[in-house]
Amino acid sequence: MMKRLTFLALAASLLTAGAAQAQYPDKPVRIIVPFIAGSAPDVAARQVAQRLTASLGQQFVVDNKPGVAGNIGAEVAARAAPDGYSLMLMTSSHILSPLLYAKVNYDPLKDFVPVTMITRIPSLMVVPPTSPAKSVMEFVALAKSMPGKLNYGSGGAGSLAHLSAEAFRLAAEIDYIHVPYKGAPDIVLALLSKQIDVGFPTMPTAFRPAQQGTLRALAVTSARRSKVMPDVPTLLEAMPDGFALDAWLALAAPAGTPSPIVTRLYTALVEGLKDPAFRSSLDSDGSEVVFNSPAEFAALLQTETAKWQALITRVGVKLE
Repeated sequence: MMKRLTFLALAASLLTAGAAQAQYPDKPVRIIVPFIAGSAPDVAARQVAQRLTASLGQQFVVDNKPGVAGNIGAEVAARAAPDGYSLMLMTSSHILSPLLYAKVNYDPLKDFVPVTMITRIPSLMVVPPTSPAKSVMEFVALAKSMPGKLNYGSGGAGSLAHLSAEAFRLAAEIDYIHVPYKGAPDIVLALLSKQIDVGFPTMPTAFRPAQQGTLRALAVTSARRSKVMPDVPTLLEAMPDGFALDAWLALAAPAGTPSPIVTRLYTALVEGLKDPAFRSSLDSDGSEVVFNSPAEFAALLQTETAKWQALITRVGVKLE
């Protein structure tokens, strides 16, 4: 009799859980953004929240939790209940942080369930328009002719711009000087004022000055040419030992979130791409819309982690 009651209780529990998932969402959902309002992740999260609100009939709201290169918000999201009502706007920096910092209180692979990668964001290798280098290999030749004399700007040690420039240094076998700034906009300003010789700011920050001719674009760091600057070659095309590195934005949920909820979120976003306004809001700045499946994104996280680990080890970057 006791076994029968236990079985009935378990069956009732599973039915209740199944019904709750089928009705998901039946209350507002928060998307934790580990960066400040107005940042690129925040803007993307608000676009995604608006789309999910329209598709699923419940409010999806952005909850900004900035600090320590996104680590504070990531920790909050990792500890949230795995019920689908707390999600996170994940970025490539959340893969980098555990590789760079001595202590990070979350594991990007174990503490989250991937929903989908939203966009890939390439960087643009740019120089001042007065630079004698009109191509990547001309810049390599220039740097080799004056070792240790040229400099590059970045958003600080461990930033994407820093790691991209160091990857380029290794691939091109050149020597130049690192000048850290606070972020990609500062790199552009430094290039415009000719304080630095080259930089690798993100495409959304740099492509308009490059289009206008106030900066000269030598290459894009993505695997394919950008549709907003189709005449600019990739580093893979432009140099013998070229490489592809880019940032990305993604949607994730705390580990343990039921797969039917993850699938429902993913399906709603993919359906949203049928809306031209939603797609254009995500890729109008040179970003590439992805929306891969949860399984594809999970596999990609493994690949991305291994790639960045290898580069960080070679460069020898470690942050406190």
